[in-house]
Amino acid sequence: MRITTDEVRKVADLARLAFSEDELADLTQHFERMLGYVEKLRELPTASVEPTAHAVDVTAPLRDTAPLRDDVVRNPDDHANTDVLLANAPDRKADFFRVPKIIE
Repeated sequence: MRITTDEVRKVADLARLAFSEDELADLTQHFERMLGYVEKLRELPTASVEPTAHAVDVTAPLRDTAPLRDDVVRNPDDHANTDVLLANAPDRKADFFRVPKIIE
């Protein structure tokens, strides 16, 4: 599959990335090689291979026990303990999280 420098430039613009012409040429060659590798992989006979989520079997160490802890809510339902809830906030103002302004 061929990829053009214009296509790389368009994707870079969408990602708001700026590249010089030399960098765009290098990226185009890298993408060409990656897509060539994917095309080569498509030639492999995979019809009899079952889809998997992991390349190796992932099981719990002890088959009789659950691999994860129970999902239990630990925060109090009431807002009486605001200081505890906001204790790890990087910045706060009164009873609120303070975040950087993102709209100018």
